[in-house]
Amino acid sequence: MRALRPDEAGPIGRYRPVAAVGEGGMGRVLLALAPDGRLAAVKQIHPEFAHDPGFRDRFAHEVDVSRRVSGAYTAAVMDADPAAEAPWLASVYVAGPSLREAVEAAGPLPPASLKYLAAGLAAALADIHRAGLIHRDLKPSNVLLTSDGPRVIDFGIARAVEGSDLTSTGAVIGSPSFMSPEQAESAQLTPASDVFSLGALLVMAATGHGPFTGETAPQTLYNVVHAKPDLSALPPEIRALAEPCLAKDPARRPTPEQILDFLGPVTPGASPWPFAVGQLIARQEAEVRAVLSWPAPLPPVPPPAPRRRPWAIAALGAAAVLAVGTIVAVNLGGDEQQPTTPQATRLPVERALSADRLRGTDPCAVLDGARVQGAGVLTAGEEPLYLNRCTYETADGEQLKLIIGEPVEATGAEAGTGIAGRPVLLSGLTGGCEATIQLPNERELGIRTEDSSGGSCERAQAALRVTVQRLRDRAGEWDLPSDSAVPVDPCSLVDDARAREVLGPVTKTTLTRLHECEWTAGGSLSLTVEQSYPGILPEEGYRPVDLSGVRAYVREVSPESCALTWDHRDLDADRTENVRIAYHAGRAGGVCQKAQAFAKAAIKGLRDS
Repeated sequence: MRALRPDEAGPIGRYRPVAAVGEGGMGRVLLALAPDGRLAAVKQIHPEFAHDPGFRDRFAHEVDVSRRVSGAYTAAVMDADPAAEAPWLASVYVAGPSLREAVEAAGPLPPASLKYLAAGLAAALADIHRAGLIHRDLKPSNVLLTSDGPRVIDFGIARAVEGSDLTSTGAVIGSPSFMSPEQAESAQLTPASDVFSLGALLVMAATGHGPFTGETAPQTLYNVVHAKPDLSALPPEIRALAEPCLAKDPARRPTPEQILDFLGPVTPGASPWPFAVGQLIARQEAEVRAVLSWPAPLPPVPPPAPRRRPWAIAALGAAAVLAVGTIVAVNLGGDEQQPTTPQATRLPVERALSADRLRGTDPCAVLDGARVQGAGVLTAGEEPLYLNRCTYETADGEQLKLIIGEPVEATGAEAGTGIAGRPVLLSGLTGGCEATIQLPNERELGIRTEDSSGGSCERAQAALRVTVQRLRDRAGEWDLPSDSAVPVDPCSLVDDARAREVLGPVTKTTLTRLHECEWTAGGSLSLTVEQSYPGILPEEGYRPVDLSGVRAYVREVSPESCALTWDHRDLDADRTENVRIAYHAGRAGGVCQKAQAFAKAAIKGLRDS
């Protein structure tokens, strides 16, 4: 789960999004608040499906039927709008890991949990089939484990997608490892198809892998249709159930009602799942509580003028404030040293914590010499290894770290004392305490202070408070030359048209870190501006290439992946600015050629910035 970007925060019907849960082949899922205050999982369908003329009719029909499903082991449909520009469906939000996440984290489930899982899945399928639906895509990611049992989600959506122009060229809707033989052969489906998937899920939950998984999708589909699964590792009582479910002939498979009769009464005890899965559930519940404490994202800020550096914009903003004299800064309070900059000239929080301005900030100059409650005067460490972080020494010899523009990690976090009207998250992922405040207009990124000394979070919160105060007072502005790549938005280096020419249709461009951008286009390509050292060559396996007069190094990591790097310029006498590209295409063929073409476009973007 991550914070919303400003462009994701608009209302969806009557629902207000509060966080992004995930994204898949059919659409994205957002955590949202319903008008009555309930939490909902809102699935927005990708636009390419919505553009298919028959999709909306099928989607509307499946939504109408899905509303009739209301069992204890399904996530009930709350609302939907098939006519929206991006069709969406809201269902009751379920806090808990998927079956895949649970098995990956905790290992195969014990027999008692497997029996409880089977009973819950059978009960869910009975409700779905009773409403006249076939799930069609029952897989580990569509089964969530909660504190009182499993929940089946996404029933009805696969049927709406099936038959669209995007799937009419021989593609099969579903997950190869868990689909039935008749589904793999695009034959007519009956409810028995879902029972086959149930059997495959039980094998995966008991062993950690599916019963038919091959090295490739075609091999897996062949195994589903022709191979006999090896069930020798299953507990006897689970094998006795899974084996008939995996019969190639649909007529020989049991119905969900027969499965429930076979299992008999199921008594889960205090918890139906192992302790490690219970921890995952508790962590997700805490994560939701933390996410709900964040404020709504601000609207996008206007793009900066071409060729203008962040510190130039800040200077103009300061002049405007001096001229008008009407902006009043928020009092941060606390016992730390008080700001010396007049309030009228201090930056508003939204500007001080903007990604564009922070890219032009030296993290080792922000707190150097600052007094922090409980830590004394801080001293910046020498030779920082990263552009966006610095380690400080406290008066008592302990360490405090400042990290700017890294992804916000809300898992297991709790709410701290707010700063300048904005909430703070506290967590202990590193064994000490981390205090984080979000960037106002890049809500998936934040500024974090880390105190590894243990004990309370007071020093981490105090350091974060002083950080915000000093950023508003323009502390740490980096004196960088005009050709530096450090203050440039990496997502601006390659425009949409050129990215599309090189990578194919780009579905998403995301600022993943302060100095890193990712383009999603089938596969993914990330571009990172980072620090390096003069004369340091890449590790073995890289070969030199010339890119528009720039000496770069490229390496084919695999037939589907390529890595590329080059020095842009000297940062100072001891460090260089380096640009790194990592490209995973998802398919073999010409991967490094595309990475080099993208790098040339980025080099041009740097020269033009």
